[in-house]
Amino acid sequence: MSVKTYHGSCHCGAVRFEADIDLADGTGKCNCTSCRKRRWWSASVKPEAFRAWEGEEILIPNRMGTAMFCPGCGITLFGRVAKAEWNDGESVSINVACLDDATPEELIASPVTYYDGLNDNWWEVPSETRHL
Repeated sequence: MSVKTYHGSCHCGAVRFEADIDLADGTGKCNCTSCRKRRWWSASVKPEAFRAWEGEEILIPNRMGTAMFCPGCGITLFGRVAKAEWNDGESVSINVACLDDATPEELIASPVTYYDGLNDNWWEVPSETRHL
């Protein structure tokens, strides 16, 4: 794969965005209760590779302030991640399920890294991932 511009939206269509993503670079799933209950599957891009086109102003941050959801349909679309000691700078974490034009074949081919957030052991793969 290579970098491709994907278009995304929430279920009700009030929020639309696009992002330049190389799904071959990988995606992530975490087993913490927040990610697991939202079925969060993410791809990260640098802020300059993300463009909110419509509705970002209506989004509501989640309790932790890390992901934004639409008040109309409840879909979590993306989250802005600040620079921290554990990352390589600011990024936007995008809900892969919100990519309207990602084909099933592209999603299947995208590598997934699993994180054990439930046990605060982020650098290890959880003992079970089939449910994620």
